[in-house]
Amino acid sequence: MNRPSASTVLIGTGIGVLTLITATALLGPALLDGDQAGQRLDRIHRPPDATNPLGTARLGEDVLLLCLQGLQKSLLIGCVAAVVTTALAALVGTVAGYLGGVLDRLLMTVVDVLLVLPPVLLLAVVLGPAEQINWLIMVAVLALQGWMLTGRVVRARTLSLRTADVVRSAEYSGASPARIIWWHLLPQMLPLLTIDLVLNVTGAVLSEAGLSYFGFGILPPEVSLGTLIATGTASALTYPWVFLAPVGCLMTLVLGTAVLGEGLRLRTEGAATA
Repeated sequence: MNRPSASTVLIGTGIGVLTLITATALLGPALLDGDQAGQRLDRIHRPPDATNPLGTARLGEDVLLLCLQGLQKSLLIGCVAAVVTTALAALVGTVAGYLGGVLDRLLMTVVDVLLVLPPVLLLAVVLGPAEQINWLIMVAVLALQGWMLTGRVVRARTLSLRTADVVRSAEYSGASPARIIWWHLLPQMLPLLTIDLVLNVTGAVLSEAGLSYFGFGILPPEVSLGTLIATGTASALTYPWVFLAPVGCLMTLVLGTAVLGEGLRLRTEGAATA
């Protein structure tokens, strides 16, 4: 009996963990007792028990429910930001690499400028004037600061594929550049873009948590894993469950995504060397 490869085990584990987390975040709040959602001054900072498996927070909120709501927001931001980041990198990289010329130089100049700009400066310019940051602004900021390196990799790959027989045949048949990019270049990069998409989810979730922790991202009364960790830090030693619960959720989410990304990377490398 053949043993499953390391990539298969990693991919299966990553998908299983992420599926469990996503299903719990989406379905969990609806399954919990509605009475746990409100603030209850008679149960402030109560340790975990049968009623509140993860304890209660500083205003009597159920920590489990807060974590599920925070997971929903962090997953939403992470997944949408990852899709936008990967799509932007694929678009810029393929257009610059295939069309070349002045457009290529212009796009790569933009990439170089964004690469040397400190992320803190970008955050200060975009997020500084805003009194309240909604998740769409967070997605835009995270996408703007995360696509450049992948865009350069996609451009380099496009340059090597530009002279491939399938591309030449499409050009001789009169296919437009947009059709060639969509049907002949991007499919060749699906393994690379898939790995980048998965890893971008991890990066976006961590970035959102860090920004929200320092007050640049999602702010109360909205809930994300970053805001929960920020509010729980003050009581990390006295009421540790308030801090450890969102940290555990964040670590599980990031580890599940990282395991899936590593499995996809190993499978891609194995297919390339086969």
